[in-house]
Amino acid sequence: MPARMPPPVPWVACCRVKPGDAGSPAMSRRLARLVPGLQALITYDRRDLRFDLGAGLSVAAVALPVGIAYAEIAGVPPLAGVYAAIFPLFAYALFGSSRQLMVGPDAATCIMAAAGVGILAGGDPDRYLALMVLLTLLTAVLYIVAGAARLGFVADFLSQPILIGYLNGVALLILVGQLPKLLGFGIDAHGFGPQLAAIAAGLDQTHLPSLGLGLGLLALLLATRRYFPRLPAALVVIVAGIALVVAFDLDGEDIKVLGALPTAAPALGLPSIEFGEFRELLGNAAGIMLISFTSGVLTAKSFARRNRQTVNANRELYGFGAANFASGLAGGFPVTGADSRTAVNYASGGRTQLVGVIAGAVMLGCLAFLTIPLAYVPQVALAAVIVVAATGLFDLSAAGTLWRSSRREFGLSLATTIGVLVLGVLPGVLFAVVLSLIWLLSVESRPTVAILGRVKGVKGFHDIRDYPEARTIPGLLIVRFNGNVLFFNSDYFRDRVLNAVTAAGERVRWVVIDASPVNLVDYTGLQSLDVLREELESRGIRLVVARAKRNLRRFFEPGFVQERRDIEMYTLFPTLGTAVAAFEAAALDEPTEQAREP
Repeated sequence: MPARMPPPVPWVACCRVKPGDAGSPAMSRRLARLVPGLQALITYDRRDLRFDLGAGLSVAAVALPVGIAYAEIAGVPPLAGVYAAIFPLFAYALFGSSRQLMVGPDAATCIMAAAGVGILAGGDPDRYLALMVLLTLLTAVLYIVAGAARLGFVADFLSQPILIGYLNGVALLILVGQLPKLLGFGIDAHGFGPQLAAIAAGLDQTHLPSLGLGLGLLALLLATRRYFPRLPAALVVIVAGIALVVAFDLDGEDIKVLGALPTAAPALGLPSIEFGEFRELLGNAAGIMLISFTSGVLTAKSFARRNRQTVNANRELYGFGAANFASGLAGGFPVTGADSRTAVNYASGGRTQLVGVIAGAVMLGCLAFLTIPLAYVPQVALAAVIVVAATGLFDLSAAGTLWRSSRREFGLSLATTIGVLVLGVLPGVLFAVVLSLIWLLSVESRPTVAILGRVKGVKGFHDIRDYPEARTIPGLLIVRFNGNVLFFNSDYFRDRVLNAVTAAGERVRWVVIDASPVNLVDYTGLQSLDVLREELESRGIRLVVARAKRNLRRFFEPGFVQERRDIEMYTLFPTLGTAVAAFEAAALDEPTEQAREP
């Protein structure tokens, strides 16, 4: 009997590290941490391929012409924009943590880079390009250093209201930026307000054939998404636009097309320039890194939230660093998370990092084989794709929820949107970070203060505002400060406790501080605690502390005696129950003590 053949093994299973392989468990975990994209490819589910392939084609259809257009903003040759659109996608797909984020040229980043390089170049285009490459590599190095220092927490200052407001502002900026292309005329203005004014002033220049073609392709895109959701709608529109331009010779009707693409091979390698410009460029690189990282992570987290996924901010630092290294070595310019291309990926149903690999490969193939057809892509087709992608960024339902649940957070979200529109994307993000810090400080500086009492049938001590039936203990005031005691709220802490003593309306003999919410106390906070104790003692009231965590308890240990000689004046209790029991025992002894007084 012939031996039975083993069943076929899926290709991804052949690539998996087996338990018998050298160092397999540790190596597999290390590989997943260092190169999460490679791990995702090894464990790839082939059922996602259809979605990723369609999304990759759609992203490529938008990213290639956008890269060429943004090269003009950065002041570099079109080929540099092509490389900045292609090679970072491969690098980020391996080292980034987001499944949806597409990296590439960004208008605001291009403007910042051009401003930093222009003065140093002195009008020499070769020197300009070399400095731009150096700036890109410096940005990449700073990303890697920040990743090694685990500085990704900076992105955690951006709350959900800010994410919502940011995307709403970006969507409006994208829409306004694409309107002139749909109308068939150009404007020389930057920023939301100036662009709107320029569009309004130039409406009489509207090119009706361009407008008609753009609206028709926009309708085709919407219809394809609704009635044929499995088709890559953006690619359908691009192909339809090319067919219409070629069939009816529309480029002869003054309808703007993409034009001939460069075909030269990339000259990979470090720039052959002196590094004397390091100091001049380092500040610009730090600014680009900080702002573009915040913006890119903001985009990544926003789309991850919609797909119920997570983004590792520290891993994103490495991902953006790898993407900028790839761009710099290929002769490109700084890149970041691309809002419009990420929106196209999301709208096209992309599921994994393979979308970026497919998009990059498609663009490389286009440079090699399809330069002639791509020359006939009408710009209104690209505008239609980006407009539909931008409308998907709006989250008005979430804004409505914020309005109903927290007017303060709604105001924060609205302020972020306005900041993005007025200041621009990257300055608007910095404005959002400042708002987040102000919000955090405002909350931390004025935490709630609760008076605790007993509730019949409920174990423990509880806020009397939550339980109106709660009863306090005569002569005892239990106060819980729901926050840290730091230099900017220590006076507030002391004043609220003293006000609570005054409001008690009876002779308070003990004040118990429930310190369970206090995770951090600084020197100013300790000084304020001493002042509070002295003030209470002058009123004949004893101050004790209960449920203190180690960060607070250590200040009352013997090691601090020399610095704070009044430590013995404090009494610490492990629980509120033991503190109350001590108070009740002391209350029973008071009549005896008073009887002994002369």
